[in-house]
Amino acid sequence: MLKAGLIAGGVAFILVLIGAAGISPFCALCVPLVSGLLAGYLTGVFDSPLVEERMKRGASAGAIAGGLALVAGLIAAIINAFVLQNPENQFVNELAGLPTTSPAVVWVAQIGVNFCVGLVNVALNAALGAGGIAIWSNTAGKSANAEPPAAM
Repeated sequence: MLKAGLIAGGVAFILVLIGAAGISPFCALCVPLVSGLLAGYLTGVFDSPLVEERMKRGASAGAIAGGLALVAGLIAAIINAFVLQNPENQFVNELAGLPTTSPAVVWVAQIGVNFCVGLVNVALNAALGAGGIAIWSNTAGKSANAEPPAAM
């Protein structure tokens, strides 16, 4: 479970950092489709958990991946705040005819939005981690932990 969560979390970390720092913090919400399902599926591959523990372990691995994505979102928030605190880089405000935003508001907004998106990301990763192990259970995991036939 831990190994699968860290592998999927590494993928999530890179994708969230690129998406949230390069495009928008809301791009991080698409990452659980990959990292959550990957965490759950890899949990089945690596651990082959018992049938009654599968969903819990898949969700836990997904939450680990989501936690790493949350850290990447906060790093992206710091990068974005450093760039956007300079009034010369607030070209979107100029295009919309708005005044420039103060650096304090930029910092609070960046960290607040990325933290909230990160919390949603953890929940989505956990839910899709359970879905990923369900996919594994119905494909490759059908033979894992199967009960032997009854003796005659």
